Amino acid sequence: MNLQITRAEPEQAEALSQIALPAKRHWGYPERWIELWKPQLTFSPEYFEENESWVAETDNAPIAFYTLLEKDGKAWIDNLWVSPEFMGQGIGKKLFLHALEVSKQRGYKSLQLEADPNATGFYEKMGMKKTGERASEVEGQPRILPIMEVRL
Repeated sequence: MNLQITRAEPEQAEALSQIALPAKRHWGYPERWIELWKPQLTFSPEYFEENESWVAETDNAPIAFYTLLEKDGKAWIDNLWVSPEFMGQGIGKKLFLHALEVSKQRGYKSLQLEADPNATGFYEKMGMKKTGERASEVEGQPRILPIMEVRL
């Protein structure tokens, strides 16, 4: 597979939203929850104008992406999504390593993110450690979202 990682363009917003929603759905959440999360998983062109995002493409088609932010002086991954048909092929790992490299080049000391509980194992394999958690709730059901970090 010929994979290229390039900066996301605002005109890719719809295509990238079409990666995030099925990727979240992949974890088997109730469809009602997916509907509740739809606004935060639907990206506007402005999102990609305002937030540095990187897209993995094969044959000029986007199949995964992530956003790299700065929060409290630390690099922060927001939205790392891989299209379900490409999961398990190392694409998430390539994007994660790309984020690590960009963060190191910029002089950050650590990279953090808030993980979907289903993705915790992946991030642990990438060398991240849980440093905290954020409590949330969906339809009255408590959810604990791990905050993870890797030193650079």
